[in-house]
Amino acid sequence: MGTKQLLAIVLIAVGAILLYMGLTATDAPMEQLGKQLTGKYSDNTQMYIIGGAVSAVVGVALFLFGKK
Repeated sequence: MGTKQLLAIVLIAVGAILLYMGLTATDAPMEQLGKQLTGKYSDNTQMYIIGGAVSAVVGVALFLFGKK
């Protein structure tokens, strides 16, 4: 297994963890209240979800297209 594949797997794992944390945070009572009052989730929750999605997509792309 090359370095690129190992990095891709790490990025996918980190992305999955961040997505899980972000989606779990959306169920918190204070997040629900903030969503009802402002119409959006807190900045931290949004960053977890966005960061996790980007990390996972980059990891998958690197895994699929990073081979030489």
